[in-house]
Order: sequence, then structure tokens, then C-alpha cells
Amino acid sequence: MGSVVISLDAELGWGFHDIEAPPRERVEAGSRGWLTMLDLLEEFEVPATWAVVGHLMLEDCDGRHDDHPTGPSWFERERTEWAHREDLRFGPDLVEGILDSPVDHEFASHSFSHVLFGRPETTREVAEAELERCCEVAARWGLLFESFVYPRNDVGHRDVLAEYGVKAYRGKSPTRDGVRGVFDSLVRDRSFLVEPTMDERGLVNVPASMFLFGFEGRARTIAESVWADPMVVTARRGIDEAAENDGVFHMWLHPNNLTHQRDADRMRAILEHVDRRRIDSDLTVETMSDVARRIRPMSNDFSAVTPGRN
Repeated sequence: MGSVVISLDAELGWGFHDIEAPPRERVEAGSRGWLTMLDLLEEFEVPATWAVVGHLMLEDCDGRHDDHPTGPSWFERERTEWAHREDLRFGPDLVEGILDSPVDHEFASHSFSHVLFGRPETTREVAEAELERCCEVAARWGLLFESFVYPRNDVGHRDVLAEYGVKAYRGKSPTRDGVRGVFDSLVRDRSFLVEPTMDERGLVNVPASMFLFGFEGRARTIAESVWADPMVVTARRGIDEAAENDGVFHMWLHPNNLTHQRDADRMRAILEHVDRRRIDSDLTVETMSDVARRIRPMSNDFSAVTPGRN
């Protein structure tokens, strides 16, 4: 039977620091949404892959990072507008929440400073610096990571990931996000199940199936007023399909997507359905590293490190 994977891009302010006018509501919702997701996942005993921006694991820094090959301009907002917003730049207590959870979550990487790996200006040197710093910070915590989630799903420098011991990454979704994706699923009857594959470097691509917050704003409000939350309906369909067939249904979100109570209600409804189908079928819940281990079980170079503290 199939499985469900949930991955979270845990980034606080780093997901927006390069945006000229970041969405204030989401920027301010990061910590609250993080804690809400931890509580919900614990309530339903659902393990998830938490892809954490490495900078959040620092206690402090000078805001310059002169030794980073991007140069200090990449960190300008950290030194200026957010100089006194430690809650947007650091989050060691939130990372501790993942590691201390009774649920066996996977600690994964979301780069060090949310560099976009697929951009032409992101050189190999920059990609190496991002991975090197992630490994250094994780080592101070006694951690290793096996999975990587590309910032904004901008895939690039897979060879660098492999060199730094990464085993799995979240690839781009073969289906469309938002309204078009809901239409494809419910009207055109397109499947959201994905098939993980291993590339020539031994990296396992665990593609995204569905972004859980791609149907928002006025369209969502109208849909909910006359029908139901379309993302819940679509997610339930994907979960049911995974329970009844082989394949992976991979949902993803940012903690900062939970800006209002109705967003938490959406996640509760989805997790309730995961729990229900896990009980009445052979459906399993996996992390990205679980999937990678299953895809390449005979590989000699796949370490036996358990995600989390070592």
C-alpha cells in the first residue's frame, strides 16, 4: 500500500529576507504556526520532515557573515530592518521543540540562509558554503541530516548535496498548485500520487504532491461559503488514493502559512483523515528519509543514522 509524507519548510524570517515587501502577516505568524504544527502533529502522532534553515539554530551572530561567498549584501535585512528582531533571525527553542517531541520527526535541512540553489547567480561555491554551514551548526547540536528541501523548491547543485551526504530531496511537483491543481484533481480526476526515484548520484527525489496553502484569499473564502475547504477535500482524496494504491502522497507547507484559526482547522482536518485511514487501512506515514531508505535499501553508502539527536 501507499504512504503519506508531510514536509515543512521551517524558516521564520529567512523565507522573506530577500523580498522587498514581505507579507507582514506571514512573517509574524512563523513562530506561532511552528508551535501549532508541533501540537497538531503530536496530537495525531504523525511524524513529519522538518526542513530547518540552519541560521535559526544559532544563538546570535554579527549579521554580516563576511566569510559567506554571497557577501554581506545577502544578509542586509538581518543587519538593518531586522537587527532587533531576534525572533525572526533565530529559533533554537523552536528547533528544540522538534527534537524533544514524543513524535519521531525527521530533522532535515532547508539551507543555511535560504539561498535559491537554482538561480544562475548561485555558484557552486555558494551552494557548498550553505551546506558546509548547515553541517557545522547541526554538528554543534549533535545532529546529522539526510534530507534537504530546496528554498522555494528551486532545485540546483544536486552534486553538492550528494557530496555533503544528503540522501533525499523534495523535488518539484508534477501537478499544478492552487486552483488549477484542485480542478485537475476533482474535475479531471488526475492523481496526486508521486513515485520517488533515485538519480545517478544516489539522491532520492521525493517529489511534492501538493502544497497545502495554494488556494487562498477570496477564492478560498467563496469556496468555503458554498462548499467546503477545497484543500481539505483534495488532500483527503490524495490520502484515500495512497491508502488504496501504491505510491506516495507528499504534502508540504510552511509553518507561517498558519496565519488564522481556519488554517489550523485545515491542518487538523487533514491530520484527522490521515489518522483515520492509517487505522482502517494499510496506509503508513513516512518521513522523506524513510522513503529514501525504502527506495535504496541495498545501498552500502546509505548511513544508518537515525534522524534526530545522536
